[in-house]
Amino acid sequence: MSDDPGRRRRAGGRAGNKARAGSAAIEQMPWRIPVNPDRPTEPLDSDGVQRVHKGAMRILSEIGIEFLNPEAVGILKQAGCIVNGTNVRMDEAFVMEMLSHAPESFTITPRNPEREVIMGGQHMLFVNVSSPPNSWDLERGKRPGDFETFKDFMRLTQYFNCIHIAGGYPVEPVDIHASVRHLDCLYEKLVLTDKVVHAYSLGAERVEDVMEMVRLAGGLSHEEFEARPRMYTNINSVSPLKHDFPMLDGAMRHARRGQPVVVTPFTLAGAMAPVTMSGAVALSLAEALSAIALLQYIKPGCPVAIGTFTSNVDMKSGAPAFGTPEYMRATQMTGQLVRHYGVPLRSSGVCAANVPDAQSMWETSNSLWAAVQSRTNMVYHAAGWLEGGLIASPEKFVMDCEVLQMIQRYFEEATWATTEDDIAIDTIREVGPQGHYFGCQHTQDRYTTAFYSPFASDWRNYEAWQLDGSVWTAERAHRIYKQILADYEAPAIDGKALEDLERFVARRKQEGGAPTDF
Repeated sequence: MSDDPGRRRRAGGRAGNKARAGSAAIEQMPWRIPVNPDRPTEPLDSDGVQRVHKGAMRILSEIGIEFLNPEAVGILKQAGCIVNGTNVRMDEAFVMEMLSHAPESFTITPRNPEREVIMGGQHMLFVNVSSPPNSWDLERGKRPGDFETFKDFMRLTQYFNCIHIAGGYPVEPVDIHASVRHLDCLYEKLVLTDKVVHAYSLGAERVEDVMEMVRLAGGLSHEEFEARPRMYTNINSVSPLKHDFPMLDGAMRHARRGQPVVVTPFTLAGAMAPVTMSGAVALSLAEALSAIALLQYIKPGCPVAIGTFTSNVDMKSGAPAFGTPEYMRATQMTGQLVRHYGVPLRSSGVCAANVPDAQSMWETSNSLWAAVQSRTNMVYHAAGWLEGGLIASPEKFVMDCEVLQMIQRYFEEATWATTEDDIAIDTIREVGPQGHYFGCQHTQDRYTTAFYSPFASDWRNYEAWQLDGSVWTAERAHRIYKQILADYEAPAIDGKALEDLERFVARRKQEGGAPTDF
């Protein structure tokens, strides 16, 4: 929690508004929820979809999933699943019946209703980098995460209109004790941003505290909070074939209160999953569907999504690899199956590179375009991810946001419109074979909006770039992020809601926060 009472009690500020229209740092696209107009890439034919589906069903019915949570096991036993200790087997009919209750799309409304997002259909949401233990920038290099760096990433998350959700911690602030870290982090997240936020399912106290903080920050009654999605959690299975206690506990708490749960198995082919993509995808789907079946049995119709994090390892070293051809195909294949099941899809914008260099951008671009091709609805780690998720970088954040804006522009109808005015026969006749189009009226009427305008890319020729200091991309991104932080002011928050939030955090800290193992 900030120790600057003046900042805490501000009624408003220019950053939230300036960021929507551009600021001294950059001119950016306005806030929007992108709609993907393209047909998805579908590498599997209908028989292939059925084979992968039947494989997932066989895993669930013949092998089973380990549910390391007695409450979850008891509920599934009551539902008629076959239980042997922690092993739970469920048949296809049960799984598909549970899936039939899940909504195809839903909205999540944060404390600022203007930042409401739509999860599902052709909508595509971008989420900041989440959960790295370290940060890296050009000035300080790699270092453990800290609270000040966490807050800087929250400012970047709020500033960029192409980032729709403030997901997990962009960097883990290890200088805050684990018992109260969630209180400080969520306080700052709810004050420094007005976007949808996330709760880590890492213990009952953390989950309940975050839900209460979101409720208070929005000035909501308990009934208003539970009447519609206001936040969400993402849980990961422990591949292969396990769901752990705290993740299941958090997921069940969210489902019972009507808050969305994204179930994302972490299946690395060749390590925690079969080396073949179809085998890895089948395993991933089985793990995800088992948890979703549990949640739909507990509260039919609760909002859920399936996440894919299926990639491969470097078979020479065992290190995770991302943005690979196999990662792209696995994402596309999972998209086909998830559309078959009728729930939203989450994927990621990831890479294995250690610094914001060429490798980081081609791998991340592969991941992001796989998200587009698979008709992903929520892209985790869309900006700032490095070293397979062990580093968050502000320079990489800025560079990734350039790509995200390009994707948003790619979705706009203006890039493929075919009206008579767009085909421009009269202009082509006017210019003829000897002229050029720079000065004609058709161009003059459109030149400011005809093409994507970058904020980080440098489109000048080599000599102009050299005369201006030969600044490489990461250096430009560094300057941009520094300017954003210098200009930043937090968005408005209701004064009473802020006071209620502060009182709650203070009380929970006095009570000791969440228990820890140390």
